[in-house]
Amino acid sequence: MTAQKQPEPAQSKLPAGRKPWKKKTPVEVVLSQIDRLREQVIEKEEELKQAKRQLQKLEDVRKILEST
Repeated sequence: MTAQKQPEPAQSKLPAGRKPWKKKTPVEVVLSQIDRLREQVIEKEEELKQAKRQLQKLEDVRKILEST
């Protein structure tokens, strides 16, 4: 009979520098969702500001073109 190899623990297969999975409490899950959503809102607000600036520039160009 041949000896069978025992499967290695999953942690040894993790890439270097990666932390093992840690179960979060429901409170931690909700708090992380809040943080993630807050970051998304900030990004979208910045995109909206940029779009408004671009629209204002184009509206100014439109006024110039219509006046000539």
